[in-house]
Amino acid sequence: MRIKVGFGFDVHQLKEGHPFILGGVNLEHHSGAFGHSDADVLVHAICDALLGAANLRDIGYHFSNTDERWKGISSLILLKECVNLLAEKGWTVGNVDAMICLEAPKINPHVPAMKEHISTASGISLEDISIKATTNETMGFIGREEGVVAYAVCLIER
Repeated sequence: MRIKVGFGFDVHQLKEGHPFILGGVNLEHHSGAFGHSDADVLVHAICDALLGAANLRDIGYHFSNTDERWKGISSLILLKECVNLLAEKGWTVGNVDAMICLEAPKINPHVPAMKEHISTASGISLEDISIKATTNETMGFIGREEGVVAYAVCLIER
């Protein structure tokens, strides 16, 4: 096949006093995502979509949360590594479409900066990156602000 589609998903717990990094942007909020790296769910979902499209397993396979090399690392570095893994197999990224699900903070004002960070890290054109956000209408762990979820789809081409 000359084109393939990938799907990615990530979820992280929100905890008081942690930074909230989303799309490479440090958001002002009373709590932030907790994880081994910087816990950027948006970038993690994009990484998984890219890796999945190329049949290269998942982000945990390449960047284990038990490996100290990845402790606290910027997920944008992981994204760059994922794009390099795809390039080694002859793939380039066509586009990425992502959805963030959380109650707060509001994401819309930060989308241009997120797109810039993701574009810089991945080499994907700004026009080929879509980031959207929605709430969970106060239902479940997302509605109670206990966690954040991101979904992503991508197209890759040979």
